[in-house]
Amino acid sequence: MRWALVRVSLAVTVMVVLAFAVPLGLVVKELARDRAFADAERQAAQIRPALAITTDRDQLERAVASSQAGGEERMAVHVPGDEAAHRGTGTGTPDAHPVPAREAYDIGRSRAEPRDVETARRGRSAITSVPGGYALLQPTALSTGEFAVVEVYVPHRAVGNGVTTSWAILTAVGLGLVVGSVALADRLGLRLVRPAERLARAAAELGEGKLGVRVREGGPAELRAAAVAFNSMADKIVQLLAAERELAADLSHRLRTPLTVLRLNAASLGEGPAADQTRAAVAQLEREVDQLIRAAREQGERKERPPLGCDACEVIRDRMDFWSALAEDEGRAAGLAGVDTTVRVPVARPELVAALDAMLGNVFRHTPEGTAFAVDVHRSEDAVIVLVSDAGPGIADPDAALRRGHGDGGPGSTGLGLDIVRRVAESTGGDVRIGRSVLGGTEVRLWLALDGGDGPRRRARRRVRRGRARH
Repeated sequence: MRWALVRVSLAVTVMVVLAFAVPLGLVVKELARDRAFADAERQAAQIRPALAITTDRDQLERAVASSQAGGEERMAVHVPGDEAAHRGTGTGTPDAHPVPAREAYDIGRSRAEPRDVETARRGRSAITSVPGGYALLQPTALSTGEFAVVEVYVPHRAVGNGVTTSWAILTAVGLGLVVGSVALADRLGLRLVRPAERLARAAAELGEGKLGVRVREGGPAELRAAAVAFNSMADKIVQLLAAERELAADLSHRLRTPLTVLRLNAASLGEGPAADQTRAAVAQLEREVDQLIRAAREQGERKERPPLGCDACEVIRDRMDFWSALAEDEGRAAGLAGVDTTVRVPVARPELVAALDAMLGNVFRHTPEGTAFAVDVHRSEDAVIVLVSDAGPGIADPDAALRRGHGDGGPGSTGLGLDIVRRVAESTGGDVRIGRSVLGGTEVRLWLALDGGDGPRRRARRRVRRGRARH
């Protein structure tokens, strides 16, 4: 927007400067020309009195030399000749002392063509082009009734005197106007752009989870109103999230009563593997409920801390120990590979546990008893890939399975299983995909990025194919 305003201002100012400077420059040039020829006419008028009195060459030469143009050799006088004047007695006989005829002569340096001089001698003033300038031809009546021609030379420098300076001044003024308008447009554009940039930056930070960001109100009235609306929206979001966290904590807290009953019943089961597994499951469920309450109440603070990490292989081994007991009861063959080393991932342990339980729970819920499954871990330079595959019937439409997520995955399904997995993957910049496994059934691939650098691009691509979980 800023540079668009600058370009518009530049274009408009240049057009205005050209619209006024060019005609003004032409007027200045015409005024200089008129001034030069008016001065030439004034110089020619100084000789008229002398021509009206006498045609004597010596007197006229002195009159021409005394003028400014004559002293600069820019004036010439063309005096015509006449026939002999005879004085008679009226009888037709010539006088005894006839007056000799006067020959035509020129005084000063002439630059005009003879034909132009003859044209002016008929009583018409003229301006003609000559080498180096112009010649003003001014006819002047003599006492004999004929016309002498006064020629005044006007060089080009006199015609253009002051024009170059005027054009330079006009150019400087035009450039000053252009520079001033561009600077003013840039300041105005900056006044518009900076509040908009602050608003965009705050919106991006709010989208990243920085709930404390607010926009300083400034700039034009419209942007100030947008800043006020943004701050109000951010406050409302904080209030809604706080209410949502409290609601989640309250709902989780309500699970304590049935958990207490389960724990008491489990304690009365006596000894044995089944009783121990039941008590262990109840204890695990209590820990998960406690974690849910803490996570709900501390969610805002956790977002400001650097992400926690855990050993993915250790977590997978622990959860496979938990699910292997149920797999043994249902006659399922369980495979595990790639968990012999330590692999750190930027995911908190409870979140990774929830994601693994969601994927493994889907295997037990959506495949018949006796169906084999396997968990494989692959490590690359920038990611850790967890593959959960089974030998079940598979999924006919994986994209639709990822799009569900609203409780239509079957009886007892909440539609949140793979949604939990997706959120864990996206928190690292990774993703989740469903395909066909080597066992013949479904394969869920959990991609955990180690550097998080490709997260925004991955999320942009996922918006096209985003799916929800079947669970």
